[in-house]
Amino acid sequence: MKARAKINLALDVIGKRNDGYHNVRMVMQTVNLYDYITIRKTRSPGIILKTDLKWLPEDERNIAYRAAKLMVERYNIKEGILIDLKKRIPVAAGLAGGSSDAAAVFVGLNKLFGLKIPKKELMNLGYKLGADIPYCILRGTALAEGIGEKLTKLPPMPFCYVVIAKPNFSVSTAHVYQNLSLDNLSYHPDIEAVIKGIKTGDLDIIAKNLGNVLESVTAKEYPIINDIKKTMIEYGALGALMSGSGPSVFGLYRNKKEAQAASTELKLHSEAKDVFIATIFNRER
Repeated sequence: MKARAKINLALDVIGKRNDGYHNVRMVMQTVNLYDYITIRKTRSPGIILKTDLKWLPEDERNIAYRAAKLMVERYNIKEGILIDLKKRIPVAAGLAGGSSDAAAVFVGLNKLFGLKIPKKELMNLGYKLGADIPYCILRGTALAEGIGEKLTKLPPMPFCYVVIAKPNFSVSTAHVYQNLSLDNLSYHPDIEAVIKGIKTGDLDIIAKNLGNVLESVTAKEYPIINDIKKTMIEYGALGALMSGSGPSVFGLYRNKKEAQAASTELKLHSEAKDVFIATIFNRER
């Protein structure tokens, strides 16, 4: 399985709920930056998760493990499962790497054991573990509402190159939302303009209207985020934005040459730890 990362073309926070979560409106997009997940049946019952990062948990602290456990319990899977996870998406980076790993486990086990679970049922199951998982099962271009679980499929976003840069630190999503001051927000992204750009296939309109209210917290604490955005624009990005709660930043590029030049510059002269060139992904599983 390829567990693909997501970026937020637009992220707005509508208000805070009584349960402590926030209502959001987001335009989500899958990109071709992915973790590799191989799932095998084993003779001995139980779940074994192996990763290629020594510090990454391989037990119930890992959401991919919890996804497998939930599937085993819900669908009475008797055989054992071995999950081999090779990480490429940076951890705690605003790219939904963990959620995408869990989504790939849900989809992979469904195929491996021939369970024939409808996608909608899998998405509802994924929601029990995390609000981003239903989208990571759906993938492609979508409007997410509620706490992120209410999804509306949108037409495919126009093809482009996506440069993704993650600084040498991680950000707590909970911390960002806790420090978001809804009353003091001076800006809200134009979600409808982004959707219009998607529906008309106009990359310029999409790029012009990129917006993320969580930058008001993360970019304020970490100025490097705005520095990376500025470099991306200087090197030809049609638009640049922080993804999710950060700290990853992405830029949209019409051609590969400009994307490569921006990537080289960021690797050489910025504090970005990881820099990738990806593309837009829209195919069904």
